[in-house]
Amino acid sequence: MIRVLIADDQDLVRGGLAALLALEPDIEVVAEVGRGDQVVAAAAEHDPDVVLLDIEMPGLSGLEVAERLRDRRVIIVTTFGRPGYLNRALDAGVAGYVVKDAPVTELTAAVRRVMAGERVIDPKLAVTALTVGPSPLTQREAEVLRVASDGSTVADIARRLFLTEGTVRNYLSSAIGKTGARNRAEAARVAESRGWL
Repeated sequence: MIRVLIADDQDLVRGGLAALLALEPDIEVVAEVGRGDQVVAAAAEHDPDVVLLDIEMPGLSGLEVAERLRDRRVIIVTTFGRPGYLNRALDAGVAGYVVKDAPVTELTAAVRRVMAGERVIDPKLAVTALTVGPSPLTQREAEVLRVASDGSTVADIARRLFLTEGTVRNYLSSAIGKTGARNRAEAARVAESRGWL
């Protein structure tokens, strides 16, 4: 039996995945959690063979959790088919990346293949990731752009990140240039759509 832990903040999705996987004769769902900050403890308690993680969850993101579970087989199962997320997931050591609109047979096959030691990546997303490439933003540029995305002023961003206003302007200008955007709002949209934030 392949023991699986499911982490997804949407009850319906989590329950649906658990019900579908329970129909498989060789897969057993041993735990379900709805928050990212519950996953590590649940993995320690239930010792799953494979952990299925959503990306956006309260507490910790699936990418942050994957970093902490490098010693386990992790598959990201998400609606976010963004190349930047895929690259970050691979950097975190995940064994698989499946988008939620894939057929159930693909997910069950991914669980079995990951258990067999393979790496499983959604093929369309892999091609897109190769085309788009890794994020050109530095960690600090991404951080400033993330804070700017809510419409904060330069002064607000500077206060929140303990930077000078001139430094914030420099980071924003650099991020705008690297994303090919006309302004910081557009730069944030571009970066978010590519999974760079």
